[in-house]
Amino acid sequence: MGLVGLVRQVGKRAQGLSRPALPALPALPALAAALVLAVACGSGRPPEPKDYATKIAADRAAKDSSFAGSDDPIPRANHATFLPLAYFPIDPDYNVSASLKEVNDPTIIEMPTSAGGIDKFRRVGALEFVLKGQPMKLTAFVAASAKTIDRLFVPFTDLTTGTETYSAGRYLDLDRTATGFYNIDFNRAYIPYCYYNPTYECPYPPRENRLQLPVRAGERVKQSTSKSEVRSQKSEA
Repeated sequence: MGLVGLVRQVGKRAQGLSRPALPALPALPALAAALVLAVACGSGRPPEPKDYATKIAADRAAKDSSFAGSDDPIPRANHATFLPLAYFPIDPDYNVSASLKEVNDPTIIEMPTSAGGIDKFRRVGALEFVLKGQPMKLTAFVAASAKTIDRLFVPFTDLTTGTETYSAGRYLDLDRTATGFYNIDFNRAYIPYCYYNPTYECPYPPRENRLQLPVRAGERVKQSTSKSEVRSQKSEA
């Protein structure tokens, strides 16, 4: 539904996650080598259960139902415009294995937000993976104020941004693992709530997380929803 504590309503910080901290991640040479071998021998996609598409579809339907039953994050007046949410077709090729190359970097990264503010983050590391035959990486972040790293925030843009997907990018949320291996499932990429509701404040993905290919997976904008409609909704708030 969104990364609680990173996307917030303007002037109101959402409560942070309360999951217990996981142990420190081990060194990754052997794991990274295994990932490289797996990618070399196949598509780089993790094993898929037979009901993978069914599960994704059910989760999308549950999200639609949750949004339809409330005026938050989508105001009821805008339900007809945005619901049901629009998605690219489910494609298992966009569910890929990744390894996290951790960094111990105290640098504070300031991300401008949709409300004209600044959100502060720290880099956790680079998620390295292969997508459509191309080696890629995305930086994973955690809020600068976080005491533990329980969840990774991965904002990104790609070559669909501003046309088929929201001009301010999309997000992925990943539960931290103790192994350093992750599944990056772009079928679960979602549009931040500020697209539907200007009372939400969302950080813009940094330059380092611009993917140089179109990611036609996950949530997209409705073709009938023009940029002028979105600007109008924001101006009326």
